[in-house]
Amino acid sequence: MIIAGLILTGLAALVHVYIFYMESVSWTSPRTRATFGVGEEEAQATRELAFNQGFYNLFLAVAVALGIAFHAAGSTAVGATLIFTGAGSMVLASLVLILSSPSKASAALKQGVIPLLGVVSLAIGLAA
Repeated sequence: MIIAGLILTGLAALVHVYIFYMESVSWTSPRTRATFGVGEEEAQATRELAFNQGFYNLFLAVAVALGIAFHAAGSTAVGATLIFTGAGSMVLASLVLILSSPSKASAALKQGVIPLLGVVSLAIGLAA
């Protein structure tokens, strides 16, 4: 279960790196605007907010990646702490999104289910 947890949280980190890219790098591109359902004018008006939010997603991904690296290096407690903090925050952020904007439930599930499964798998594996 530990390996499954590491793989799933690693995948969640990759998803959040991609979200970082869309929010902080390509926010005003037609493809990203279509993904987020925002028009050109709204994208320009929210560009700074999206840029900042993208970095939050990147920092969560980095925490998970560092946690996986520490775990692989034998520092289980440090690794698990970083993974639970990063992936747990991803799960909680998706919960906030779905509660504050029910119309974005699909996006919330896309960014929250994989880290949730990873956290649960890792917790079960570490408890065994």
